[in-house]
Amino acid sequence: MTSAPSGIPGAVSTTATAPARPLRHVLRVAGLLARRTLLLAVLLAVVFAAVELLPGDAALATSERGESAADLARRRHLLGLDRPLAERFADWLTALPTGDLGTSARGQRVADLLSAPFPNTLLLGAVAFALTALLALTLGCWAAARPGGAVDRVVGLLATATLALPEFVVSVGLLLVLSLWTGWLPPTTLTAADGSPADWTMLIIPVLALTVPQAGWNTRIVRAALADQATAPHVEAAVLDGLPAHRVLLRHALPGALPAIATGLATSTGMLLGGAVVVETLFNYPGVGMVLAGAVADRDTPVIAGVVACTAAAITLVLFLADLVRDRTVGARP
Repeated sequence: MTSAPSGIPGAVSTTATAPARPLRHVLRVAGLLARRTLLLAVLLAVVFAAVELLPGDAALATSERGESAADLARRRHLLGLDRPLAERFADWLTALPTGDLGTSARGQRVADLLSAPFPNTLLLGAVAFALTALLALTLGCWAAARPGGAVDRVVGLLATATLALPEFVVSVGLLLVLSLWTGWLPPTTLTAADGSPADWTMLIIPVLALTVPQAGWNTRIVRAALADQATAPHVEAAVLDGLPAHRVLLRHALPGALPAIATGLATSTGMLLGGAVVVETLFNYPGVGMVLAGAVADRDTPVIAGVVACTAAAITLVLFLADLVRDRTVGARP
């Protein structure tokens, strides 16, 4: 039967309400995407304004010794620095959807400038993200399997200790232990002809330096989310039914904890890519960190904005996927 009898007062046709569910879902997804896109545009506007507030400008930073005031004025005109900031930002932003990131102060296309380093940074961040997720889920579930036990206490202590460590402190410690003292791993990154790391072992220390603090933080999130789910009625019912502890944890508690876990991991994406700038500098890794450092020294707004746009787009995508997981999970609840 597809609809209720029309003679019954208050009856609602299922054929009328069924198509509304996909439509509401599409509207929610569109709203989430619009919010993330708006935040990205605001962030890029802030970047343009922040570079403008720095002392000096790109014309002065990239000038040769002995250039006259007329030469600097000519360079500022060529770079468009004599135009209002809002106009320059609007032109750059409208060209962004076509993949045009502008031209650097030294005459290079920003897209070409980032074509080799940005994939290296994405590789570093993606491997660290995968390792963070694996460690956090494993340790968090292991601790939650026996609440209050020795494993739970040790994991909680280690997670608290590691999340307080900055990336550069972890980097120095790993460098001392894994490279200088034992000689197991190379202390710096050599670049191959294609611009990528020359050997995969050169990724290990930078990846671990990024993973350790974020794994500690996300382990606490996983543990807290599972603790909240332990008091849910369906989880308590599964325990009363005599199901094994691991099945209760993985089949009943973990699915309900996924929205909080996904949000924590998505937030870590920004920390991982932001920390990658520090780690890349320490280990001479061929990523956007070196490009960004040079661009800040040159007051090169298109390059800085291009780096921020690429990294922020990756972060926005992960946050959007986390929003979808949370929306789908919440929407599936009765």
